[in-house]
Amino acid sequence: MTGDWVERCRWHEPGGIAAARTIAGFLAGIGIAVETGPVAADSPLPGMTARAGRLVIDPAVPAYPGDLLHEAGHLALCDPATRDQTDDVGDDPGDEMGAIAWSVAAATACGIPLETLFHPAGYRGWSPALPAAFAKGRGFGIAILACYDMTAEPHRAAQSGLAPFPAMARWLR
Repeated sequence: MTGDWVERCRWHEPGGIAAARTIAGFLAGIGIAVETGPVAADSPLPGMTARAGRLVIDPAVPAYPGDLLHEAGHLALCDPATRDQTDDVGDDPGDEMGAIAWSVAAATACGIPLETLFHPAGYRGWSPALPAAFAKGRGFGIAILACYDMTAEPHRAAQSGLAPFPAMARWLR
């Protein structure tokens, strides 16, 4: 069950409510909780934030379903000892790259097109180039996921014993 929060929110295309439902089921399945509530207007992702280790979405603010995966990626990479206390995912460039790589793996696992993840209004104008950057298991941030033993860089998969990115050995750090 994806929870009724999906139905109460307003979703942009690409993807719309169908993508939001798919992503909600995926996040529930890996243990990332989502709830509705007010989100500050200055949140980096409109209508979304992290609060107490949960992803919070404001149903009054139209949102892109792909942004659910991006914000969840930040939570997934948090230190497990403090994840449930996380209220701000910060703006560390390494964490940002890791969250983007994680969201690519998650989109692939749920069958969400990368064009839904990398919607035209996001990623500071780089959205059109990002699907190609991650083609064939390449892209930035993969090394961070590999460092946490969540996946393997494709050129090191055989020696690590893990399936290569975008396959994930585990979804939470």
